[in-house]
Amino acid sequence: MCWSATADLVVGAAVASVGTVCVARTRRAGDLPMAALPLLLGVHQLVEAHIWHTGGGTGAATVAWAVIALPVLAVWVPVGVWCAAPRRTRRRVTVVVAVGVVTAAGLTYGLATRPVRAEIRGHTMAYVIGLPQAELLIAGYLIATVGALLLSGDRRLTLLGVLCGVGAVVCWLLWRLQFVSTWCALAAVCTVVLYKWVRRRRTTPKMALPAWNTQY
Repeated sequence: MCWSATADLVVGAAVASVGTVCVARTRRAGDLPMAALPLLLGVHQLVEAHIWHTGGGTGAATVAWAVIALPVLAVWVPVGVWCAAPRRTRRRVTVVVAVGVVTAAGLTYGLATRPVRAEIRGHTMAYVIGLPQAELLIAGYLIATVGALLLSGDRRLTLLGVLCGVGAVVCWLLWRLQFVSTWCALAAVCTVVLYKWVRRRRTTPKMALPAWNTQY
């Protein structure tokens, strides 16, 4: 979420462009979900730019925004981490993936049974959903997204998890005070980290075969 339609449009286009580059530069199939995350976040912000222009409300764009923000990301992030994680850490990430799937199911049920409304409040956009067991779903969401990154076993993804955790608290406080919405700034920072992660993965040499295995 950004503080205006223009900010959402500009930052969303920039983040989506970097996401496209990340996907194009990825050479490991298992890295694609994480590499495509900035592309998803950029599209998400472009959707919100449309919501700003229409003055909020309960239209299809509002529902699309909520679907991406809640159930999609709750599964996308932990699955992406699992695909990119070293084998030694996949078992613990699997538990987080399960939490994400269960949380996404609860979020999907809430979105399917309750209306979603977007409200412009100064320089912030509020989404009113009224989810059942909201505290439990939020906890599961944070475990699935931030928790997966922290357990990834990859230094840059762990850094991304720390940034997301701290950044989410700061953005939430600013949004809660209806001062300004800065989630798009957090998305931009995360995109930079993911771009560097993709570059690092691209330049890391593949493990060489043992000498005895190359003799015929």
